[in-house]
Amino acid sequence: MDKSMKFSRVLRLPPYVFAEVDKLKMSLRRADKDIIDLGMGNPDLPTPPHVVDKLLEAAQKPSNHRYSASRGIAKLRAAIANWYRNRYDVDIDPESEVVVTMGAKEGISHLVLSLISPGDVVFAPNPTYPIHPYSVIIAGGDLRSIPIEKNRDFFQDLQIATEQTWPRPKMLIISFPHNPTTEVVDLEFFQKICNFAKENDIIVVHDFAYADLVFDRDMAPSFLQIDGAKTIGVEFFSMSKSYSMPGWRVGFCIGNSEIIAALTRIKSYLDYGIFQPVQIAAIIALNSDQSCVKDIVNIYRSRRDVLVDGLNRSGWPTDRPKATMFVWAGIPEKFQDMGSVEFSKFLIREAGVAVSPGRGFGEYGDGYVRFALVENEERIRQAIRGIRRVLR
Repeated sequence: MDKSMKFSRVLRLPPYVFAEVDKLKMSLRRADKDIIDLGMGNPDLPTPPHVVDKLLEAAQKPSNHRYSASRGIAKLRAAIANWYRNRYDVDIDPESEVVVTMGAKEGISHLVLSLISPGDVVFAPNPTYPIHPYSVIIAGGDLRSIPIEKNRDFFQDLQIATEQTWPRPKMLIISFPHNPTTEVVDLEFFQKICNFAKENDIIVVHDFAYADLVFDRDMAPSFLQIDGAKTIGVEFFSMSKSYSMPGWRVGFCIGNSEIIAALTRIKSYLDYGIFQPVQIAAIIALNSDQSCVKDIVNIYRSRRDVLVDGLNRSGWPTDRPKATMFVWAGIPEKFQDMGSVEFSKFLIREAGVAVSPGRGFGEYGDGYVRFALVENEERIRQAIRGIRRVLR
């Protein structure tokens, strides 16, 4: 292959900030150093047994070994619609307002690809989950970052960005509960988002991956609970966190029928759907007793408390997150000049603890690191001991 060959779409992607930290982590592990990995948000809890059992049963049937339906089998789409109706009192048409995706990440990527043309402007918070901005870049869109910080007014920044942008923005991508900041919003916030989108003719894409992982209330609100939300937007849900099914790659997009139709059409050219036994097991997860979800949330809550209490006792002031499987911690004052990448490398080398540098979620995250609650409590306590040693 000609080394001078250029791949313009790939070249538009920024350097992967996490790669530098991952490289150091792997080199130390190859040198037999014990590294407690609280970096990647990869759930470690097992999938509930009744879901696994259904997968095994369904996988024994040869009829399930054939190509499946790209948009998801009918019974899974019906289960999704029932799940939304029971939880949020939102009516969803399983035929025209639901499409099953291979996790939220794939779904968001292909949705943006189906709706955004080169030069279209898309707003996304900063910091945020990387696929939100990267999907826009891959599609050739023009990304505009809206800061999401405690001392800023998100809606004021959103309005200013809209007034200063030409061409007018076509899409807003949001996600609450929010990764990485762990912020939770209420229905009033979503009402403002809906009003803003209608006034400015903007599509809203809400990533609802952490819907269940909340610690101070029964659940987080759905964007689609707002009257009229379906006229301007869609919502993604992933079964990775609530049901501890990350490797299964099951998610779905629901909402505006025209947007759903666009995603469904793109997907019909790209895939033959998720392995059918996985879809059948997902039906069981959605339709069965939801106590397994509460059990998973309780484990994350307990881990959160161990980590946050330990950090505070170690002299690292850290707020207790209200949601998600993460802790978003401001870099301790005496290390702030290092920036999040160098501080993350420092923690790996000196404390044996891997975290995600906040810079990897956008420039406004550079004063923070993100801990993922993906180790058991004993390992978290071990991580705290290492951190306490280097901080003191």
